[in-house]
Amino acid sequence: MAAENSSVIEFILAGLTDQPGLQSPLFLLFLGFYMVTVVGNLGLIMLIGLNSRQHTPMYFFLFNLSLIDLCYSTTITPKMLMSFVSKKNTILHAGCLTQLFFFCFFVISESFILSAMAYDRYVAICKPLVYTVTMSPKVCLLLLLGVYVMGISGAMAHTGSIASLIFCADNLINHFMCDIPPLLELACNRSFVHELVVFTVVTAVIGMVIVTICISYALILSSILRIHSTEGRSKAFGTCSSHITVVFLFFGSGAFVYLKPPSVLPLDQGKVSSLFYTIAVPMLNPLIYSLRNKDVKAALRKTLGKNNFLRKE
Repeated sequence: MAAENSSVIEFILAGLTDQPGLQSPLFLLFLGFYMVTVVGNLGLIMLIGLNSRQHTPMYFFLFNLSLIDLCYSTTITPKMLMSFVSKKNTILHAGCLTQLFFFCFFVISESFILSAMAYDRYVAICKPLVYTVTMSPKVCLLLLLGVYVMGISGAMAHTGSIASLIFCADNLINHFMCDIPPLLELACNRSFVHELVVFTVVTAVIGMVIVTICISYALILSSILRIHSTEGRSKAFGTCSSHITVVFLFFGSGAFVYLKPPSVLPLDQGKVSSLFYTIAVPMLNPLIYSLRNKDVKAALRKTLGKNNFLRKE
């Protein structure tokens, strides 16, 4: 996959910081974050899988969101942790492109799964009488197929563009992962076309997703305002609050990094900003959905209750 004239066969990941005194504390901190991410997302996956009451469209998409977050975090964090404990954290050219591909695939897939969840909430609140027909298993599977097709398409566009770059001598990536901006900085043949590919794909993905989410929530808000009872409004807002929180966290941090040129956003600031959507968001998603969702908390209590009962027997 490497460009034919490229003399670089491996890269060195600079990591988050080069200060020796911070390496061990940061390693323990991010190892803790990763463990919380794995336990939280695996727990939510198992909880939804084991409880038949959670076999609904909303939890079908939440199940896939947790699966994406788990894989997404595993693509980035273990290699990042290596930079804290090794003198030189190297990655092969092919390995760098592979990490980039899966990173892009999971990021874009998460974007579209969040838009599918917004559409699901719109149908549930605005068209409750036809919800089971509109969000049938076949429709949910088609939506999920669309999510992953968009993820693969976007990842192939980004990875293909980066694979065409030539790296002449400098192989130090000023980041903790193989991300697009630092790789563009290293390339000898970087051109406007490569930057245009990045901007076009990111803008198209964010544009389609944000438009879908905004239209869905505009219609939801209009429907909620027509509900006369305070309890009904509160319940409707409650089903959407977790999703809105996750959307703002994910798209806010992502847009801040990718929709600004390197001259406006230096790489050092960019890699710190990218911690939000690469580390924080996959860790916080299961916490947000479990702590703010009564059904998830009830399912957790039920599952734990079954385990305690089996132990007593």
